[in-house]
Amino acid sequence: MRIPGILLSAPASGSGKTLITCGILQAFVNRGLKTASFKCGPDYIDPMFHGKVIGTKSRNLDTFFTDEDTTRYLFARNAAGCDLAVVEGVMGYYDGLGGLQMKGSTYDVARTLHLPVILAVNCRGTGRSVLPVIKGFLEYRSDSRICGVILNQASPMIYEQLKTLIEQELSIRVFGYVPKMTDLSLDSRHLGLVLPDEIQALKEKLNHLAEALEKTLDLDGILEFAAAYEDAGEDRRLEESAAERIQEAVRVRTSAEKVRIAVAKDDAFCFTYLDNLELLKDMGAELVFFSPLQDQKLPEKVSGVILSGGYPELHAEALSRNVSMRTSVQKAVKEGMPCMAECGGFLYLHQELEGADGTCYPMAGIVQAKAYRTGKLSRFGYITLEAKEDQLLGAAGTKVRGHEFHYWDSESCGTSFHAKKPVGRREWDCVHGTKTIYAGFPHLFYYSNLQVPEEFLRACRQYGKTR
Repeated sequence: MRIPGILLSAPASGSGKTLITCGILQAFVNRGLKTASFKCGPDYIDPMFHGKVIGTKSRNLDTFFTDEDTTRYLFARNAAGCDLAVVEGVMGYYDGLGGLQMKGSTYDVARTLHLPVILAVNCRGTGRSVLPVIKGFLEYRSDSRICGVILNQASPMIYEQLKTLIEQELSIRVFGYVPKMTDLSLDSRHLGLVLPDEIQALKEKLNHLAEALEKTLDLDGILEFAAAYEDAGEDRRLEESAAERIQEAVRVRTSAEKVRIAVAKDDAFCFTYLDNLELLKDMGAELVFFSPLQDQKLPEKVSGVILSGGYPELHAEALSRNVSMRTSVQKAVKEGMPCMAECGGFLYLHQELEGADGTCYPMAGIVQAKAYRTGKLSRFGYITLEAKEDQLLGAAGTKVRGHEFHYWDSESCGTSFHAKKPVGRREWDCVHGTKTIYAGFPHLFYYSNLQVPEEFLRACRQYGKTR
């Protein structure tokens, strides 16, 4: 069954859409609505805000990672059983690959899912001039799907007059305004927003924001607006047919033989696409979570290990001090246990890691090199990876999509894959790949190539039989 759904976007980054989205989500949760939330683009931290702080079921949607069928399937699957779906956009509404293409943009997600869109427009330092901004976004594409606006940082003294002007001249509904909130801000760090657990009294602040938005936004109107999405019968049929195709593709790659996989999960290793983990479970994996910070060794009777991204550089001393865990990981990987290590997990496998404090610490010692701080954003953005040789995730020529985002680098990034950006000419070799190891900076999205998780689990099952 389809449920009501809306997408919140903005003309540009920094327009306040994350705060507005979080406030609206909190308000709906406080009303007792079971709400699914989504973030457009390759983002780990906003979904953590949605999930850990507000309590919604939160996932990513990305039309570079997945084709239209798969995007529809993931949306429908993760929204199932909820009362409402709220999608938060990324960057400016029409900004896609390279900032210039439509592919991968918030608009592309709205178009693919046929979602109605509310545009959050920052009114700081302006008045009537917001009308041509809104008009431009409405008319830039005939199928813009923009059906309403929210005025952020609008002056309460002129809001009613501004609302009347917008609705009369542009024939678009204004769902209210957000006053300037001086007591609620989110600090930045090298990977974007700080982690939810690090913001003092964030839950209380978001409840305060939700209370304010109940007074200044027409939340009942937004719910009515979202309900129109529920009634789109043809869109519902598209989702159902997509679901059937994806489910069949997963089924034919699934083994009846269960396999236990250890997955790192703590403050140092917290960047994992939940849809990746769900896909592994669909394909027969039993996931066992562990903490390289706190636990003494890998879980018992596992046949594979996933070291996800995160902030190991901020916890380098504690990770290094946990010698028994480093030894356990090193022994298992050297003995042939299949291992996938992305970005932060890749840093952990190094001989040595420079921590955020500038000190170098011993790590797991699989990659005989030092990982070090660069002081700048290194290779950044979407990439398509192609295997140069047979390795853990498939034969030479295997392709999978992912992204890189890191301020640390390595003396040895590997050469098993060739990475190429979808826009421009930049390309490079990366990843240490063997029959049992994938270790490199790229974060992978498994649904971009179902063969990748299938091959990983096949290797894990084989290891389990022969160890």
